[in-house]
Amino acid sequence: MEFLKGDERLDYLLAEDLRIIQSPSVFSFSLDAVLLSRFVYVPIQKGKLIDLCSGNGVVPLFLSARTKGTITGVEIQERLYDMAVRSIKYNELEDRLNMIHGDLKDMPAQLGYGNYDVVTCNPPYFPTPSNEEINENEHLAIARHEIYCTLEDTIKVSSQLVRQGGKVAFVHRPGRLMDIITHMRAYQLEPKRIRFVYPKAGKEANTLLIEAIKHGKPDLKILPPLIVYDQNNEYTAEVRELLYGDN
Repeated sequence: MEFLKGDERLDYLLAEDLRIIQSPSVFSFSLDAVLLSRFVYVPIQKGKLIDLCSGNGVVPLFLSARTKGTITGVEIQERLYDMAVRSIKYNELEDRLNMIHGDLKDMPAQLGYGNYDVVTCNPPYFPTPSNEEINENEHLAIARHEIYCTLEDTIKVSSQLVRQGGKVAFVHRPGRLMDIITHMRAYQLEPKRIRFVYPKAGKEANTLLIEAIKHGKPDLKILPPLIVYDQNNEYTAEVRELLYGDN
């Protein structure tokens, strides 16, 4: 099997001892994917997990190091889906990980309602701008802007896929917090844990991690802040451990 095409490269997921196919012209994962993968509750020994807006499959790969359950990724862009499939095969994880090339809005009818223990999603963060403002790179535009799915779409589908008492986790921007909570509650997802991520101490949060339980009882916990960079512009000890598995 041909693992690399065009300008693709094999990058390390160091803490997990895995490799992932990336392309500078198409897609490279960000810290957000790492944070989501480490933040969400996962059953260790078994379970069914599904990741929406999977891109090149980075979240399923990260999750594979934390659970022995089965993990499905859903990606609408064929190029990214293809990269994810090849990464899974390269790491010899086909027995537990699989990718679906399709629209997440079709997944409940295709995969069944309430069939998953955990749903994760790193959705497009921004409403679709005008044609003048949108990124000229189609792959990046779709990943960043709500072209194929809105925030409400992703939350609605997550609720449909997850079982009662199951977990749904998102990474997003703090500016959308009220929209996220409003939509989650509208679709019977009760927010239970929130963590804000700050680029540096003293700066405004620029990332939000949130986990909800299907038909959960109201009881929201705000977790301690996560600081990405120290005063020397180097990763903090916690972020280094997340990325590299060391202290």
